[in-house]
Amino acid sequence: MPADGIPEPMRPATRMPKLPADSDPESADSAQAGAARASGPGAATAPSATQGTYATAPASAGNNAGPAKAEAVDAGTEDVYVEQSPTSMLQVRPPQEEVDRRLAARQQAANTKPVLPRVFQVLLAVFYPVVLLVLAIRLVTTNAFLWIEYHRPGFPVDSFGFSTDDRLTYGSYTVDYLLNFAGRRYLGDLVNPQGTPLFLEREVAHMADVKSLIDFAFLLGLVLAIVMVIGIIYLSRRSTGGVRRGLFAGSIVTLVLIIGLGVLAFMGWETFFTDFHRIFFANGTWTFYTDDTLIRLFPSQFWSDAGIFIGAFVLVVSSLTLAFTWPTKDRRQAVVRAKRPGRRAAAQ
Repeated sequence: MPADGIPEPMRPATRMPKLPADSDPESADSAQAGAARASGPGAATAPSATQGTYATAPASAGNNAGPAKAEAVDAGTEDVYVEQSPTSMLQVRPPQEEVDRRLAARQQAANTKPVLPRVFQVLLAVFYPVVLLVLAIRLVTTNAFLWIEYHRPGFPVDSFGFSTDDRLTYGSYTVDYLLNFAGRRYLGDLVNPQGTPLFLEREVAHMADVKSLIDFAFLLGLVLAIVMVIGIIYLSRRSTGGVRRGLFAGSIVTLVLIIGLGVLAFMGWETFFTDFHRIFFANGTWTFYTDDTLIRLFPSQFWSDAGIFIGAFVLVVSSLTLAFTWPTKDRRQAVVRAKRPGRRAAAQ
């Protein structure tokens, strides 16, 4: 600043300062020469294989050289950055103990079986017979089954005057009552052609008990069916052959149960029918006279036919399930192939 305190205006520089990042061909050649000298036997440092490093050339080189060589020597004394290779870390092998530890952890993870697929397989096996039995009962409680029974050859006629059409009409009311949300008056208000109540009070009370049992069975079957669907979806995505194994076990359980019950019913149908009512209904609420409407609409032959239909339906469906889920050689090999590393379950 001048003595009078007035600042002088800025003037353009006569030449730009030379920064370390700016390099001309001469300095680049000198830098490469310095890097080559730095990597020689007398170099102070050596580049690492895993990280970048700076190499410094000896400062005593070229003390008696001319100006050009002095400039090259000065450039050679600067630090030269040696960039690491992108794949240098891949060439470093971990210790053998670390390799063994990783291998053991991988093998343990491959051999460990998750718990949830096993739980769903057990649920499929347990719920399958219950859902199948409820489905068979639902098929019996239909007007179509009533029509087939009343029109089949050999079905006993009503000795008190109900025709086939009367039976079909009045029997349809009882089936509808079991499936709808109506109260007792749905049956209690029915009258015959003579104007008297069609069902006695104790008959209506028994049908109310049957309705409660049917509603519980249908609700239970629906809930279990939903759980089975969820389990099938989960197993089809997470466990190769899990659906097949669960249904296979369930079909075996169903066959054992239905065959056992069938033998008991065949040995004494009346005893089997009586014991069934004693389990689910209070004593004295399910016995009627032969001229009561319920006995005239649903004689003993009707219930024996219903039992045969339920048993045959469950037996056929469970046998088909057993056949379609049988662990054949091809299915076992498919499971083994799907369990290999890098492969995902594709077939059930």
